[in-house]
Amino acid sequence: MKHASSRHMSPSATSLRSPNEHTAEESLSEDRREMIEADEPRNILVLAGYQVLLRMAWIFKTESVIMPAVVDTISGAGWVRGCLPVLNRVGQSIPPLFMAERLRNSHLKYRWLYITTLMGAAIFALLALIWFLVEQKRQPMMTLAFLLLYTLFFGVTGVNQLAIGTVQGKLVRANRRGRLMTISGIVGSIAAVTAAGFLLTRWLAMPDNTGYAWIFAFVAGGFVAAALLLKWLIEPPDERIATPRRTPRHHFSSAWQVYRQDRSFRRAANVGMLFIGSILLFPHYRWVAAEQLGTSSTDMVGWVIAQNLGVGFFSPIFGTIADRHGNRIVMRLEIFAGAMVPLLAIIMASGFVPNGGDWYWIVFAFLGLVPVTIKTIFNYTLELADETEHPRYLSTMRICFAVPFVISPLAGLLLDLFPADSKFTGVGILFGTVSCLMLIGGILTFRMAEPRHRPVDATELPVVRG
Repeated sequence: MKHASSRHMSPSATSLRSPNEHTAEESLSEDRREMIEADEPRNILVLAGYQVLLRMAWIFKTESVIMPAVVDTISGAGWVRGCLPVLNRVGQSIPPLFMAERLRNSHLKYRWLYITTLMGAAIFALLALIWFLVEQKRQPMMTLAFLLLYTLFFGVTGVNQLAIGTVQGKLVRANRRGRLMTISGIVGSIAAVTAAGFLLTRWLAMPDNTGYAWIFAFVAGGFVAAALLLKWLIEPPDERIATPRRTPRHHFSSAWQVYRQDRSFRRAANVGMLFIGSILLFPHYRWVAAEQLGTSSTDMVGWVIAQNLGVGFFSPIFGTIADRHGNRIVMRLEIFAGAMVPLLAIIMASGFVPNGGDWYWIVFAFLGLVPVTIKTIFNYTLELADETEHPRYLSTMRICFAVPFVISPLAGLLLDLFPADSKFTGVGILFGTVSCLMLIGGILTFRMAEPRHRPVDATELPVVRG
């Protein structure tokens, strides 16, 4: 592995150095940048391969289809199903906020990626073991155990995705990140759909839902394979910096300063908070189809495949546009298109479309926009700050993403409160409201800055000291 090191210093510190010291550090920084750019093609392929393997595993635990089906197997309550998005998003937001500074000060960032991937594999291996051993699935303890492990997994996933963004920000230039999204999107979709077509259909058809154990085991195996691939990554080490002890209040204060002082970030975060409400609906798309259209578990395989093909279709299109024209225009297009998905689901399930169940896969195909848009938002966030601030900016954006999810269980409870003959009224209210909020977010993108078209104002970048 090649080695280089650099130190981030404040402007005031820079001004106190001698000309020779300034030249030496600039030379070191230039050597490091040249080294990273020389290894960039290989690192793009390794990171793309890592994300492809993750996609293959992730399709077997899709949050819009598989995991809500698991919850319906062990519980069936709408409010429990509604807990999934809030546990998902809180898990992905709070731990990264606490870990961002340690990640920024670490010697090698990829190690965080490696360790968290293996931790995710261990959690799903434990889920598989529990599902094998417990005969009576519908019981309170099973529901509690599942929700706890689900929360723990997404806490690990939050740090993992923070590490992905940090490693990507360090090793891949801004106008190459769309290429990475394109490669991983296309190849990942083909690989994931192929695996699902061969295995998921068979496992979902197994009696008494025993196939979920095999599904969880496959997820664990995919994560292990992805972690091992990271050993081929070439990352120049940074100088190791001791991380001081911080209180939770300091971490939240740091995030608040980023949001309050950086106007460009604040505008992007406001758009992100309005958009991310789309995930509130993820557990309910499958339920709506089952309740209104009479779909069955065999339809879920087609929906999972459609959603992943959607990711593969949209990734190269928007990745190419992002590399050429910036992430702002891509966010705008993705959010406006994504706002139509809840309305499409309502139309399909309302009976306006003949044989709506046969065409409901289209909804899931367009749900592939959601993960692509989230990646675009994070890529945009990377361009708002210098490399040393990437973990803090990314973790702050994740905290902003968590804000709308405090009402997620209430969204599920809303569907429970309506009587059986009028449940679709609650669906219309919930889905329509989320669609309107996303449209507002799309409109607000016109107030966002495009970092590639103007120099970043250093006074907008907050510095949090000891």
